[in-house]
Amino acid sequence: MGIIKNCKRIVIKIGTSTLTYQNGSLNLRRIELLTRAVSDFKNAGHEVVMVSSGAVGAGFARLNMNAYPQTLEEKQACAAVGQGQLIKIYDSFFSVYGHTVAQILMTKDVVDDKTRLEHIKNTFFTLLNMGCVPVVNENDSVSCEGIEFGGNDTLSAYVAIACEADIIINLSDIDGLYNKDPRKFDDAVLIDRVEKIDDTIRSYAGGAGTARGTGGMIAKINAASIANDYGIPMLIVNGENPCVLYDILDGKHVGTYFAARKD
Repeated sequence: MGIIKNCKRIVIKIGTSTLTYQNGSLNLRRIELLTRAVSDFKNAGHEVVMVSSGAVGAGFARLNMNAYPQTLEEKQACAAVGQGQLIKIYDSFFSVYGHTVAQILMTKDVVDDKTRLEHIKNTFFTLLNMGCVPVVNENDSVSCEGIEFGGNDTLSAYVAIACEADIIINLSDIDGLYNKDPRKFDDAVLIDRVEKIDDTIRSYAGGAGTARGTGGMIAKINAASIANDYGIPMLIVNGENPCVLYDILDGKHVGTYFAARKD
C-alpha cells in the first residue's frame, strides 16, 4: 500500500487547474473521475477530507462572463455564485457512488482562535464518524487571503492539523517538485522525496501558479512545512489525470513526498 498503507485519514487538496479548463470553466469529466477515485479511497476504508478550489470557476461559468474575472471584487462575486454550484456538482457525483458530502467554508481567523478551532475540529470528527466527505474551501466571498495568496494550499495544512490527518495529497498542475522549472529546462529532475525543507528546497519553487490558480509551488512547499511540523507528510502529484489517486492507493510512488518530522 506504500505511503498510505497506515493512513486512516487523508486530506486531498484539489487546485483550480485540476478542476477547470484553460478557459476557466469547470472540467466535469475530470471532476467525475476525481469523485470516483475518492469514493474508492472511502470504500477501501480511508476517511477523506477534500480541500477544493473551483468556486470562482464555477461562478464564472454560471454567469456566462466573457472574460475570466481579474479584480478581487469580481472573483469574490463569482465565488459567491459558484460555491453553491460547486458543492451541488460534488454532491451529484458522490451520490452516484453512495457517499454524502458536507460543505465547510473557513477563514484564517477560525484557525487563529482556539475556541473556534476546537469547534471546527469537533465538526470534522463528527462528519467523518458519520461517513461524510467534508468538502472545504476558503470563504472567498468574505476573505481576500485565499484569492490573493493561493490560500487553499495553506488551508489544506491547517485542515489536516484540525482533523488530525495522517497525510495530505496535493493535486497540482505539475508532477511534483523539480530542481528547476521543467517548463523551461529539459534537464529538470523530479525530486521524489524531501526529508527537510530548507533554503535549497525553497529555491526550487520558482514563481506563481497558473493564470486560473494562485500560489504556485512555493505555496505548496510552505504548506508542507506547516504540516510537517505537526507530523503530517504531504505528497504533491499531478492532478491532470485524477486516476493518479489509484496509483497511490495501489502503493505506487508518484510525485514528491515531503516527509514529516516523525518519519
